[in-house]
Amino acid sequence: MFGLGTTELVIIAFVVVLLFGGKRLPQLGRSMGSAITNFKKGLNSPDEKKEEETKEEA
Repeated sequence: MFGLGTTELVIIAFVVVLLFGGKRLPQLGRSMGSAITNFKKGLNSPDEKKEEETKEEA
């Protein structure tokens, strides 16, 4: 995965826990998930608008 070994992933996880703390990690994960969901909705939004416009024209 991205050329990272197990040791590197463990070190990165340890640094993340040190930076954010164990209590904030679930909150951070939720906010990242909602951000990704909103981003995907934003990407699909122009397609939905185009479909609505073509339905109105017909």
